[in-house]
Amino acid sequence: MGIPNIFSRKNRILLGELVKTDFKLRYQGSVLGYLWAILRPLLMFAILYLVFAKLLRMGSDIPHYPVYLLTGTVLWNFFTECTGQGIQSIVMRGDLLRKISFPKYIIVVAATSTALINLAINLCVIIIFAFINGVTPTWSWLFVPFLILELYILSLGISLLLGALNVKYRDITSIWDVLIQALFYAVPIIYPLSMVVESGSFGPTAAQIIMLNPIAQVIQDARYSLITHEAITGWSLSSEWFLKIIPIAIVIAVFIFGAFYFKKKSRRFAEEV
Repeated sequence: MGIPNIFSRKNRILLGELVKTDFKLRYQGSVLGYLWAILRPLLMFAILYLVFAKLLRMGSDIPHYPVYLLTGTVLWNFFTECTGQGIQSIVMRGDLLRKISFPKYIIVVAATSTALINLAINLCVIIIFAFINGVTPTWSWLFVPFLILELYILSLGISLLLGALNVKYRDITSIWDVLIQALFYAVPIIYPLSMVVESGSFGPTAAQIIMLNPIAQVIQDARYSLITHEAITGWSLSSEWFLKIIPIAIVIAVFIFGAFYFKKKSRRFAEEV
């Protein structure tokens, strides 16, 4: 998985073709086609907003709460789509692996890149919603691409690790589906983090533990940068510097371990798929 291989002309062309093919195949045969890239997160947002904001009255103390909720929903959907497609990518491309020789990681990068395309479309929707909702653009918006990069590196690391495991153990996909459902409730998407902080004497500590999760850290930082500086972040919860860098350390560790394991196992992919 060397650097020269990543930037070689042949691999760039192959990556581009795989990304275009994956994106087209995802919506092939659908009546609404590419519109589903926008409709899926919007429909999920509408359900969550109706249940938690209107019926349960959550988020009433948060400025621009609809955009706040939409941002969390879109970033969560990006993570689940990225990992879901990435984990299955090697198995789904078994025919290609047996026909030609190329760096196997390109398949995972291509599968996860289609999720990036969908995210770019959904970010445009978020910005439109933000303007409609009266959010004022600030220089902190420029910080969002770095947060997306952090979340993508985490997703890619997970995809490389579990994608390699999935070649031999096909239960990995089902196990990940269950874990992702549990993880959804461990991230402050449908509930404001302020609710955790104010839940009791253990509340602030519980919030700090939640914010050690890189997904929670990215979502809260994105809300802080895009929507309101009243959004609670890991930086505002603790003065301990080592707690603030743990999420980034987790992202780096997951990516390095995932890339190492993938490279080690990739030699036998063509035989095992």
